[in-house]
Amino acid sequence: MLKPLRDRVIIEVAEQEEVTSGGLVLTSASKEKPQVGTILAVGPGRTLENGETLPLTVQVGDQVVFEKYAGSEVNHAGKDYLIVHEKDIIAIVE
Repeated sequence: MLKPLRDRVIIEVAEQEEVTSGGLVLTSASKEKPQVGTILAVGPGRTLENGETLPLTVQVGDQVVFEKYAGSEVNHAGKDYLIVHEKDIIAIVE
């Protein structure tokens, strides 16, 4: 598994449905990039100017909403993940 550094988190992005509610099948070109996913790993936190580490507010297992074009997409062991800074996460889904 990947281990994020500093204030980064690893997200497994939720799959978007292939069919609309009206029954239309979406092609890959017409799909929007999903903005919801589940956190799989979190870094230790952001290092402040005084050297202290500020822990992250999100935890492994949280379902989150993130900025549309945030982060870096990576493929590890055949699976796709998104690595983002905590500041790019805009909400926790409860």
